[in-house]
Amino acid sequence: MSAHGHTDPRFEGVRDAFEASLAAGDDLGAGVCVIVDGEPVVDLWGGHQDRQKTTPWEEDTLACVYSSGKAVLSAAILGAVSQGALDYAAPVSEVWPEFGGAGKQSVTLVQALSHQSGLPGFAAPKDPSIWLDWDDTCAALAEMEPMWPPGTASGYGPQTFGFIAGEVLRRATGRTIGEHLRTLGLEVHCSVRGEAAGRVARMMKPPRAPDLGEITPETRAAFLEPWSSPAGVDRDAWLAAEIPASNMHATARGLAEVMQVFATGRMGGKPFATDEALRAALAERVHGPDRVLPFELSWGAGVMRETLGVFGGSPTAVGHYGFGGSCVMADPARGLSFAYVPNKMSPHLVGDPRATALLRAVTMALR
Repeated sequence: MSAHGHTDPRFEGVRDAFEASLAAGDDLGAGVCVIVDGEPVVDLWGGHQDRQKTTPWEEDTLACVYSSGKAVLSAAILGAVSQGALDYAAPVSEVWPEFGGAGKQSVTLVQALSHQSGLPGFAAPKDPSIWLDWDDTCAALAEMEPMWPPGTASGYGPQTFGFIAGEVLRRATGRTIGEHLRTLGLEVHCSVRGEAAGRVARMMKPPRAPDLGEITPETRAAFLEPWSSPAGVDRDAWLAAEIPASNMHATARGLAEVMQVFATGRMGGKPFATDEALRAALAERVHGPDRVLPFELSWGAGVMRETLGVFGGSPTAVGHYGFGGSCVMADPARGLSFAYVPNKMSPHLVGDPRATALLRAVTMALR
């Protein structure tokens, strides 16, 4: 099955890997983009938006990228830090006073971004529709007691991360993450409405649930309670809501453009992050066994550092995976950013074989 789009001759191996995945049926529809020092060297798409294969995947097809959107929100925070509107070292309560209750007064922004706040999910019952109500969700998080002492370990927050970081961004800049993304002019959306909603690919559920390892109270709150995600809500309402950690929609090109910030400090060819803020974003903030995910992880300010070998192997790489297989990464040592967006979902939490094959081809091209 042929892919559409552009590939520099040096990166034909990426096209080969992408087309092989489409031909084998590992992908239904997907996009992949690679940018080096601001120049797109791979921008490909192919396959279909739907299981019935009636609608081809187009250049502007949007797909839900789930947790890969956390890196997008983290890039927006990086921009606000660079502008002096936020400080990674400052307590979240400086811009969001209510958050400081229940023993969270000393939680810093960078601790929240590195999943150290102790709020992986709601331990007490909630209506699952709470995630569609921004104010109610933020109020509940502000009232919640941490499930472990903040700053002592990471514990991945699949939904909560987006509301904590997003509320900090809103209070500091006056704009929600969805409003912020609309100013960038890229095909990355948080709250999909109108014309854009008609370009959203249908997601094909994975064949089985991901392996979460040992089920702890933190894991249960994060993933397994009936209220851990906005399940059972109307699709149009879910698309229109801002749930930054799990319902961003994007093209691979849009994501790779955003991830250039972590590779070069620039976006769209223009300065976006200062050198000092970028170094702070990439620095290790916590390293060790995660209290939610079954991995030993190293986190920067909202991005996962390359310790698992899932972002191409470069020790300077950072990135994020999304439920179902989407992947974004950046490597400042090579000025490289990468994004892969599928609609045929897999059960892999990190290291989806399709993204791994594409990243391997990218690495070979850069040798």
